[in-house]
Amino acid sequence: MSGVKLRKGDRVRVITGKDRGKEGVVMRVLPRERKVIVDGVNVAKKHQKARSATMQGGIIDKDMPIPVANVALISPSDGAPTKVGYKVLADGSKIRICRRTGAEI
Repeated sequence: MSGVKLRKGDRVRVITGKDRGKEGVVMRVLPRERKVIVDGVNVAKKHQKARSATMQGGIIDKDMPIPVANVALISPSDGAPTKVGYKVLADGSKIRICRRTGAEI
C-alpha cells in the first residue's frame, strides 16, 4: 500500500527544503517513490536535445519530484496547511477530511 494521501489537482504548500513557503498544484503523484510533482516547485534546468526538425533543443525548466513529507495540503475552507484524514460515511463510501477543521476535502 502506498499511503500517499495527496491526489492530482490538490493545492499544497512546501513546508521544508529550498522551496519552503511556495504553493502549487499537484501535477502528478508517484506513490512507489512516495513523491509528488508540484507545478512551479523544485524546478531544475534540463538540457534538451533536438529530436526532429520541428522540435528545437536548448535548456528547459523541468519540475522535479519532491517527497510527500515535504508538502502539506492546503485546507479549502480556511487556506491553512493541514493533515489529511479519512471518514467512512453511512453508505460505506470513504471521503478525505481536513484534520484541523473536520471539513470535507
